[in-house]
Amino acid sequence: MRVAGIDCGTNSIRLLIADIAEDGTLTDVTRLMKVVRLGQGVDATGRLAPEAIERTRVALVEYADLIRETGATAVRMVATSATRDASNREDFFAMTREVLGAVIPGAEAEVITGDEEARLSFAGAVGELDSARGPFVVVDLGGGSTEVVLGDADGVHAAYSTDIGCVRLTERCLHDDPPTAAQVAAAREVAADKIREALERVPVEQAHTWVGVAGTMTTLAALALELDEYDSEKIHLSSVPFDRLREVCDGLVAATREKRAALGPMHPGRVDVIGGGSIITTVLAEELGRRAGITELVVSEHDILDGIALSVAR
Repeated sequence: MRVAGIDCGTNSIRLLIADIAEDGTLTDVTRLMKVVRLGQGVDATGRLAPEAIERTRVALVEYADLIRETGATAVRMVATSATRDASNREDFFAMTREVLGAVIPGAEAEVITGDEEARLSFAGAVGELDSARGPFVVVDLGGGSTEVVLGDADGVHAAYSTDIGCVRLTERCLHDDPPTAAQVAAAREVAADKIREALERVPVEQAHTWVGVAGTMTTLAALALELDEYDSEKIHLSSVPFDRLREVCDGLVAATREKRAALGPMHPGRVDVIGGGSIITTVLAEELGRRAGITELVVSEHDILDGIALSVAR
């Protein structure tokens, strides 16, 4: 069965077209990501900007053409944090009905809860990990929200979505280039409050392994590995000790935009918000080290997108 999964978040829209075998394993046909910043200004205005919806439409038209050309027979498009928060989200959904419905009748985006977002992320993230390394705490650090999920081979035991992500934190706190010490301190306080809120609801003390997914985490891993360019095969399931992770994160927060943009693995659409993501990641490392004795971050290239594709088959 050939299916398509689309994950439309606050910062990026991603496509996975995959073949699903009878045993539930996925084989990629194509996997793409475009930064469209759908959540531009949502934290401040409560509305999706018309230009952000248009950027997303242009990317979705390209994805729809690929779905048609590759012969996928079913599609699921999931919209997460930005659309959950937007008062004019129907403008966005009308656009998705028009674009996707032209390829597969009746197809449109759907908003999922933070809890379901967390469960889909977990399903995608741990599929290739040895179950003996569990329980796992999977963290999906997005543009507008961060999902924290605890689970093992038997499934998800606890999950929580907190409304802080790299775009939201950057827009709220990090205004200068580079940000001032006061701005960084404010951002750390906001991130710490939100992460502790999540960890009060998810008993991460039970976890043995931290798995990070999504673009902030994979980019941090690429930089920790000192890659000249982004290489998903080298990044996937790599481990970053906390001391090296903190070194990379602190460097990004202190760097100018120009310096961040010159880094080989850095996607242009992530340059402005990687500092915010780094602060959230640092807070997470501190809390998971203190609460669970975890000392490294394992990064997976498989995440909610894989979970979406698997859910289509189910």
